[in-house]
Parts: sequence; structure tokens; C-alpha cells
Amino acid sequence: MKNTFTILGCGSSVGSPWITNYWGNCDKKNKKNSRTRCCAHFMYKNISTLIDTSPDLKTQFKDNNIKNVDAVIYSHEHSDQTSGIFELRPFFWKNKKKINVYGSKKTINILKSKYDFCFKPKQGYVPILKEHIVNGKFVIKKGNKKIDVNSFEVQHGMIKSTAFIVNKVGYISDCNFIPQKNRKFLYNLDYLIIDCLRVKSHPGHFNLETALSMSKEFNSKKTILTNLHVVFDYNKLKKKLPSNIVPAYDGMSFNF
Repeated sequence: MKNTFTILGCGSSVGSPWITNYWGNCDKKNKKNSRTRCCAHFMYKNISTLIDTSPDLKTQFKDNNIKNVDAVIYSHEHSDQTSGIFELRPFFWKNKKKINVYGSKKTINILKSKYDFCFKPKQGYVPILKEHIVNGKFVIKKGNKKIDVNSFEVQHGMIKSTAFIVNKVGYISDCNFIPQKNRKFLYNLDYLIIDCLRVKSHPGHFNLETALSMSKEFNSKKTILTNLHVVFDYNKLKKKLPSNIVPAYDGMSFNF
């Protein structure tokens, strides 16, 4: 089986269009402008791993024909990355074992507090998740197979978010600053998936100018812009970008 990485969702915290059917600058006729909330999945060594659990998780799984989840890694605790957590329950019922979830100490503690029924028995609910606090390199295991993951902190407004690297693929969906000490991990990747919220600056996210600057500095073979606001029309943005940089779209997939 091929190792495949899929962008399940590449929209901002309210997606595209908004619930009010506001499309901003996006051409509603182009399916690539219809964006669910940020979320990603990779199948590597036959281990099915999810990055974050967006509010749109059920639709994302159905649209991309994902049948199983072995592990979840969380970038941070915000609702647009976590509130689909309860959708994991059928995979616990299917596999009859807890799903391993990985995240920073703060993220895991907030998940355990907010979604306590997923981690401990409560009001008839059986716990479905087993938590693992990560800081730096960690391993996801399934039987005799394993995935080596490197994680490190980046700044996301007033909180820390976690970036992940798996086999020369970097994923940084929510970020406005990368500490100098952690930049060494990002050079010369095959793929860099990076936050690019809008054109104007933002206190919690990279804007277009900064995302392009990061791509140039890190010299990735291919950079994919994610967390896209409705100010970005897919075709118009793509035409402005260098050939090695592309906007993400829901369902975008590549082998790695």
C-alpha cells in the first residue's frame, strides 16, 4: 500500500462559505473554493493517522473514503481542530480498543477536561481514547510497525501550537511565528503544508507574504498553503504563486 497524505480540510475556523453563505472573493462554482475546517490524514506503513478532529470530520471521512483510524495527533486545543472528537466513537466500537491520541501537555489536559467522557467512564459512556503527551520525537505503533514523528512548538497567537514532521512532510496549520531553535527541522522537506490565512497580517496566523517567505527560507520542494480564508479564490491565488507553491483544496492528496 502506498503512503498517502490527504488534506481533509483547508478552510479557516468558519470554513468557506461561511454559515451565512458568504463566499467572499471565492468563485462558488469552483469546488476547490468549498473548504471545510483544517484537518489532515496520512496512511503510512498501513497505519491510519489523523491530524486534528475538525467539526466537519464525518463529511471529510466520507468524502475521502477513510475507513479506519489508528491514531490521532493534535496540533492544539482550539475548537476548529478538536470539536469533532466525538466522531471517533464508531472506530472504537469497530476495533474494540481505545484510539491513541497524541498532543502537548496543555492540549491533552484541555481535551481531557472538555471531553472527559472520551477519556474516563461517565454517565454510561465508555472511554474511547488513550492519551499520550508528546514533546519532540515520538513513535506511533501498530503491531510490529511504527511511525517516527517529530513534533515541536510554534506560536499561534496567545497559545502554542504543535507542528509535525513525518517522513519529510511538514504540517503547520496554525502559526504566526516559528522559533529560531525549531526552524532547523523544516529545511529541505519534500512537502511543507503551512498556515496562510489571508493577505492582511493577523495576530495568530501567517499571512500570504509571511507564508511565502517561510517557503523560500525552508526551501521545500513543494509548499501547500492551508487555513485559507474566503479572501482567497483558488484559481486567482494559484496564478500568483511560484510553481513550487500551491493553495490547498479539500481532498488534495499526494504520495510520500
